[in-house]
Amino acid sequence: MNGGGEAANAAYARARTGGSQHPRTASAPRLTAGTTTTLSDTDFVTPVEDRYFEDYVPDAVYVYGSITMTREDILRFADEFDPQSIHNDPQAARQGPFSSLMASGWHTCSVTMRMYVDHYVSKVAGLASPGIDELRWVQPVRPGDSLSLRATVQDARVSRSKPDRGLVTTGIEVLNQRGQTGLTMSAMNLFLRRQVISRPG
Repeated sequence: MNGGGEAANAAYARARTGGSQHPRTASAPRLTAGTTTTLSDTDFVTPVEDRYFEDYVPDAVYVYGSITMTREDILRFADEFDPQSIHNDPQAARQGPFSSLMASGWHTCSVTMRMYVDHYVSKVAGLASPGIDELRWVQPVRPGDSLSLRATVQDARVSRSKPDRGLVTTGIEVLNQRGQTGLTMSAMNLFLRRQVISRPG
């Protein structure tokens, strides 16, 4: 007998389509990031296709955007990855502690990553990321909010053990159209150096 498994599969299918309270087709189009661009007065001198560790100068600030968080995208992401009622059930969200639907924090992180990769992270020198620190969801992101990314180069240090690369620490803020902060975090990225230092001897 597999009654329990069938019930679990049925519950999963209902979650994927939003259940009876807010039906949505499972074949809905994918989430779309839209077109983003540089919003600050200055940008990197070198494009992401030719950007190396040396181009990340501490205290430099860059702003990119923007991506609008639609109601449909918020519901679709939550159904797939974060099915809490404050994210995927508008009626329950209105009766909840935040009074209305809000985007999953992980949805906001994903949108942040899209802008970060499109405009900030080198496409030729990026190696990996050791991780992020101090991720905070400062306030709810709502349907209709237009998000932009503000990236501040906080630190850039050449690796002692592998001098062909360096570690860049970036302060990230995600702002809505009113200039309010929705997310903050500190990201770390390893980048190859343009000029490799030869080891002595």
